[in-house]
Amino acid sequence: MTTPDVLVRCQNAARTFGRGSAAVVAVHGADCEVHAGDRIAITGPSGSGKSTLLHLMAALERPTTGTVSWPGLPDGPVAAQVGVVFQGPSLVPALDVAENAALPLVLAGVPENRARRRALESLALVAAADLATKLPEELSGGQAQRVAVARVLALAPRLVLADEPTGQLDRTTGQHIVDVLLDAADTIGAALVVTTHDPAVADRLAVRWAMHEGRLHAASDPPRRSQAAVSRGETP
Repeated sequence: MTTPDVLVRCQNAARTFGRGSAAVVAVHGADCEVHAGDRIAITGPSGSGKSTLLHLMAALERPTTGTVSWPGLPDGPVAAQVGVVFQGPSLVPALDVAENAALPLVLAGVPENRARRRALESLALVAAADLATKLPEELSGGQAQRVAVARVLALAPRLVLADEPTGQLDRTTGQHIVDVLLDAADTIGAALVVTTHDPAVADRLAVRWAMHEGRLHAASDPPRRSQAAVSRGETP
């Protein structure tokens, strides 16, 4: 795989929190790459280090040792090319849905009228255009997560990282959010990495990695299916 195809590369990347006897190693020496077009699930129980690995990929955390690089991304801030969907509530309560979706663009210096137009387009991608004038407190959990996805899509990132995006949702709503993520990633041509402890979510993505006690284990591929079949949740 050529360097332009490698969106993020971890080389012996580790992350430790705290010092001395209180130190906790969240990720031990991870080696992995995410390529353009990838659809990857990172599985493992709570506390296994999968969220920390995702944060390293997003440049939200710096590795204590080792390196994380983004050879396939244009020069400039990683945040402009890597979008993150968080598990918990991440919308600004005082802003309506359209303003929330436009916020990263406004903060990046995009003129407000253009930012709003792109925000409305991204809301339409996740079937949330009708929510544009609502406040976060008026949304269901599933609706709020769709808006969070739209906010990421407005940036048109090359890589979308979703951290337990269904963790606080019921099974039906969670599967719908996975549909939204897969469809949106296809539409904007982004790679997608999802952390999850739910096998039903992991089975929707083409490749599975596993985390256990901070260690990233060999990736595994499910039985061969077309990407369309994977997206639809069909079983072989």
